[in-house]
This record gives sequence, structure tokens and C-alpha cells, in this order.
Amino acid sequence: MAHPYMPNSTPETKATMMRAVGVSDVDELFEQIPADHLAAKPLALAAGVRSEAVVDRTLRRLLRRDTGCAENLNFLGAGCWQHYVPAVCDEIAGRSEFLTPVWGTPSSDHGRNQAWFEFTSQLGELVGMEFVGLPVYSWGAAAGHAIRMAARLTGRREVLVPDTIDPERLAVIRTYCGTGELGDPIAVVTVPHDPATGRVDLAALTAAISESTAAVYLETPTYLGVIEADAAAVAALARRAGAEMIVGVDPISLGVLLPPSEYGADIVVGTTQPLGVHMNAGGGVGGFIATRDEERYAREYPTLQVSLCDTRVPGERAFGMTLFHQTSYGSREDGNDWTGNSVYLWAVVNAVYLALMGPRGFAEIGETILAGSAHAARRIADVPGVAVRWTSGFFKEFVVDFTGTGKTVAEINETLRSQGIFGGKDLSEDFPELGQSALYCVTEIHTEDDITALVGALTEAVSA
Repeated sequence: MAHPYMPNSTPETKATMMRAVGVSDVDELFEQIPADHLAAKPLALAAGVRSEAVVDRTLRRLLRRDTGCAENLNFLGAGCWQHYVPAVCDEIAGRSEFLTPVWGTPSSDHGRNQAWFEFTSQLGELVGMEFVGLPVYSWGAAAGHAIRMAARLTGRREVLVPDTIDPERLAVIRTYCGTGELGDPIAVVTVPHDPATGRVDLAALTAAISESTAAVYLETPTYLGVIEADAAAVAALARRAGAEMIVGVDPISLGVLLPPSEYGADIVVGTTQPLGVHMNAGGGVGGFIATRDEERYAREYPTLQVSLCDTRVPGERAFGMTLFHQTSYGSREDGNDWTGNSVYLWAVVNAVYLALMGPRGFAEIGETILAGSAHAARRIADVPGVAVRWTSGFFKEFVVDFTGTGKTVAEINETLRSQGIFGGKDLSEDFPELGQSALYCVTEIHTEDDITALVGALTEAVSA
């Protein structure tokens, strides 16, 4: 029987497709899956619903069980943050000329290409680089591509990364770097942090870097919120070893922190989610790659590029793709890396946000976040048994240690949750050396009343 919403699901269509690929049964397409990975009996699923009205009612009932950050006070971050999204960002994202087209004619693509060009230009100015590609799926994907770019540039097969990196991002990087089974992998070596500062341990980094190192990857602020004050020294170490310096950044911090180009970055990567994009149930993330405008870097990009050029009419400009052939769009499996689809609608939204904020807006939001997170950390540290780690320099996020309370982060977060508050990200599993610690996030959306409510709830939670 055909599925009501899938036109290719009729028995005749399935049979035609199987004949085309030379199989007699769909199971033949999955023969590489080990037998012990297959379900031994059918799943106990309810019968399919064929009525659109029933589907609508069922989904709405399921969605009502969830509560989001709009209905609660939220201090979660850890890679996807709650920033204010100006209404104009949503308005532009919903316009049909940006929302619905993928590729069209040169004339219909002109406006979209211009919006993409504005995104790359503005982001390049923000990070201090001239050459920016269209965004990829995530910060982790951007970092993985950048490391592979560095390996091609240097001919080396090792990358050094800090051990304070987001475990999920590290997993993505390891996937991009490959395994021995796939041939010619890039070894990912983690470098410890200084327990006193939370920053990368320079002595350990000096000992780890070698002539095999293709790149040193550093983030500032780090996943744990720490500002890497020694980033210039790390870049100098990488340069002396002949390695590329890759810096990961949260772009919203660059209104108050130096752009990576000013302390020695060769390749800059990061997230685009803070630039006007809602959290979207954990989605809405994107990643960017930026370098100097040098051919040696441009030739290694796996992403699409948008360039500005003259036309036959003097004074007119056109926007179009360049270096298309070296991507998987142009050369498929022979491209530099396989990038697949991307987050191009978010690039348009990012361009709107960047234009709306401008340099002064980025400075103001950065100063607001710095002041708000520092104030929140001081007040939280006054809660009995609670300590805040690495107070010498952080941006937006900071580590709160609850070990002294005798309670687990899970217990504290459960109490907060009952009061309509999402507490910080539990770090106890990913970073057991930090004890019962959580990563708290404070952005421009948080008010003094919000901080007071959190401190009151934490005081009650640790004393219960």
C-alpha cells in the first residue's frame, strides 16, 4: 500500500527502482549491516495515521508536553545560545525570494548572491580576514574542514587541540580527520589545560608540537567560557614549528575581544548561530571558515565562494560563484572535501543581523554580556558551598562548581527546573576532573531580576 504522503512509495515505483539497481528485495541494499545490529522482532509501533486532522491533533498534543526557553528562565548555552533575535531577521528569513529558492537563473540568483556576498564581507571584517566561504553545518564541521585544509597546505598529518574543547565538536573533528581504516588519517592530539587558569598549558603544548603538526587549533572564548590570554604565544609556537594556527571564535565576542587576525591566526572558524538565528530546538547552528586573501588558502577551501565583479556596463557590479570546481558541488567526490548542503538561509539572516548591529552594536552587546556574566558569577559564588572557577577572564559562560554543596548538578538542576529555570549544562560526565560542575550562560537577554531569581533558586536548591 502506498504511503499517503510519499508519491514514490507505490509498489510499482518500488519495483521499478529495484530493477534499476539490480536487486530483487529491499533488504539487499542493507546487507552490509551486521545481523546482530538488526532488530530481532518488529517494533511495537501504533498503526499509521492516515487522517491529516488526526496527525495535526496528535502532534500538537505531543508538542504541548515540551517547554522551551521562551516559557522558562534559561541559563543553558554550551554551543547553542539564547541571544535576542531582532524581528527584522525573522521577516527577511520568511521572504519567499530567500526562503524557497535553491538555484535559479543568473537574474533571480543575483539578489541572493548579493546577500551572501554581504555576509562574507561583514563576517570577514568582524574576524579580521578577507576571504570567507559560505557557511557549513556547524562550528565542528568548519573546524574539521579547516584542519583538513591545514593538512593539505603543510603535508602533515597531526593536529593539536585543547582538552577543554566541546566533546561534541571534538567528535565531529575526529570524524573529519578520519581513521586508519579509511587511509591517511589526521591524528588528533589533545593538549591539557592549566588547572589554575583554565587556559591551554603552554609547556604541554610546547612539548607536543613537532614537525608532524599540521595545525594548532585553539578556541577563545573556550567551550568553558575562558578567554585564552596566551593566544598570541600559541600562534608564535605554531609558526615556529611550521604549522597553521586555527582559531575558533564565538563572533558575538568580537565587539570586545581582538579579532583572531591580530594575534596570529591563519584560519578562523566559528559559529554563526549567535548572529540573528533562533535556537530552533537545538538547531539553527552554522559554521564559517575565514582566511587571508591568498591563493594558497583560497585553493584549499571546500566551500562555495561568492565574488564581486564588473559587468559589460561600466559602473555596474555582479555577484557570482567562484572556485566552484574545487567543491563537491562542482567535482563531487573529487572536490577538496565533501560538504553536501549547508545553512545558506542562515547566511542571509546573519548578513541582516551584522548590518543591523554594526561595530557600535557589537561593542555594546559584548560589553553588556561581559558585565552581566561577571555580575552573575559574583552573585552565584556567594551561595553557600558554591564556587566559580577561573574568574580571571571569561565571556558569556563560566564554570560553577557545586561539589562543596554535597549535591550533584543533576539534583540541583531538577530543583531549578521545578521553579521554571533551566540550570547550567552538567559537566560532570564530560569533565569529571571538575567535580560536580555546570556551565552557566548569561547573555544580553538576562536582567538583574533574572539573576536574583537564579541565585534565590540556587540557594534553596543547595540547602534543601
